[in-house]
Amino acid sequence: MNLSGSRKDFLHIGLFGLGYLLLALLVNNSYYLLIMTIVPIWAVMGLSWNLFSGYSGLISFGHAAFFGLGAYLVALCMVVWNLNPWLTIVLATLTGGIAGLLVGIPTFRLRGHYFALAMLAYPLALLYIFEWLGYQEVALPMHREAPLAYMQFENQHFYIVIALLLLVTTLGITSVLSRSRFGMSLLAIKLDEDAAEAAGINTLYWKLLAITVSAAIAGAAGGFYAVVLLVVTPLAVFGMLVSAQALIFAMFGGVGTLWGPVLGAFILVPLSELLYARYAADFPGIQGVIYGMAIIAVILFAPQGILWKLQSLLKPGQIRMLGSTASVADFSVSQDLLVVTPQEHVSPILAVSGLSKSFGGLQATNDLNFEVRHGELLGIIGPNGAGKTTLFNLLNGFIHPDKGEINFRGQGLLKQRPNQRCAKGMARTFQVPKPFTHLSVLDNVVIGAYVHTRTKDEAGRHASAAIQIVGLHDQCDMPAANLTNKELRLMELARALACAPTLILVDEILAGLDPDAMQDVLEVLRRVRGLGITIIIIEHSMQAMVQLVDRFVVLDHGSLLAEGIPDIIMRNPLVIEAYLGKKWLEND
Repeated sequence: MNLSGSRKDFLHIGLFGLGYLLLALLVNNSYYLLIMTIVPIWAVMGLSWNLFSGYSGLISFGHAAFFGLGAYLVALCMVVWNLNPWLTIVLATLTGGIAGLLVGIPTFRLRGHYFALAMLAYPLALLYIFEWLGYQEVALPMHREAPLAYMQFENQHFYIVIALLLLVTTLGITSVLSRSRFGMSLLAIKLDEDAAEAAGINTLYWKLLAITVSAAIAGAAGGFYAVVLLVVTPLAVFGMLVSAQALIFAMFGGVGTLWGPVLGAFILVPLSELLYARYAADFPGIQGVIYGMAIIAVILFAPQGILWKLQSLLKPGQIRMLGSTASVADFSVSQDLLVVTPQEHVSPILAVSGLSKSFGGLQATNDLNFEVRHGELLGIIGPNGAGKTTLFNLLNGFIHPDKGEINFRGQGLLKQRPNQRCAKGMARTFQVPKPFTHLSVLDNVVIGAYVHTRTKDEAGRHASAAIQIVGLHDQCDMPAANLTNKELRLMELARALACAPTLILVDEILAGLDPDAMQDVLEVLRRVRGLGITIIIIEHSMQAMVQLVDRFVVLDHGSLLAEGIPDIIMRNPLVIEAYLGKKWLEND
């Protein structure tokens, strides 16, 4: 965690809270005071949405479900059991969190717009359920004899104080989480979920945790909203506009920022409420018009939100996404930190038997059998469509075989997810690099180190050692989006190294490189091998491969065509016919 960054955030949050409270004390108009109470509640709702969707990239249209459950819990507990809101808002927070967890378990099977549409179903279903149960309008009973116990104050400034405390607390939680493993893991998921999974991040766990925390905050906001308005209706707390407002505030201010949802709420809520109070008779839907115009304006002039736009104008090229961290590089650490110790030696380190996978009528791999010895550098070659990348995806766990076995370090892997295989010591790079583009090189590599480290400093040491090995220490603070093709591939290799692997799957790392860059990467691969790490590499450049590998496995149409040392494979008639061609012998 970046303590200095957190302290700076806490200072800003404290000053903001104090300033808002002083402003509220200058206002005596009851309507304006009501607006000043509602604004922080909606800011909390925007932060709740942002804590989940702003990090993970999974757009939620369903946060009204958690908000509404919190509101109805507080109202019904007060009506039926006469419980005070101080207790029931806590219960609303717990209820929201549990509801988020229960919603996430089945819904995270979906991605993209399918996830967004599925989330929309939950508040709509709850709206009709509560109407069917007869709770079209639940009015909270008055307890003027005990205003403190039941939050029914004559002086509206007390409501503002409670709303402000809720907002300040939510801002503090967001700041802490954004600078922790939580924020970095979810940001990696947002930028590339497959790359995050391959780097050892348990994507399902972090998404479930995110929606649970986010839903708990939304439940608390809904519970207090019921106390302020004194009347709860299904449409007011489960309606489409509730979820839309949370999304709009974050988008307007800046998704993935600490202050974006707050800025959005503090601009749009007063504007819409004041215009509604003045023009509602002539324009009943004016609030929706305001929010619609806000989204159109953002799309046209600041697609990432006002804060991102301002930051890009003031500090071009220095945008820091929520979750990214300050540098924790320590290039004084020894590269021996990543050396595979003798106790980790298992022979064979990888054994594949009877591995088959088909996609419809296409047999991608067919009854593959081979072994990889510890410390070996094995090359996988074959013509396009031979099944090489499919083999890597099977080994790494992104796809599951129709039949066959994969044993890594003496343990079966078929039931293991990619992040679990990474935790056991199997890392990989991708044919098309998958960087976390908005993060620095160092942060990209730190994410890989999280799989086997407990603290940010420890992850930073492993990441620094990996960056030194690949030679990117001068670029460690550069955004990954600014790297060359060679640097991207080396950074991805560094991220794999930071996972402390015993085996790395390297998929066409030389693709698109000029001869000089190719030699540089080959030298890095030799250094990696010198750490005692086993490497399996897919590559089409045979001139490079024969310099590098100990042994080849040749695939053709998903089947094992041949295997052996380079000298024998290069003269194998079957390999020449299927892959190398007769010109290879002439050039050789």
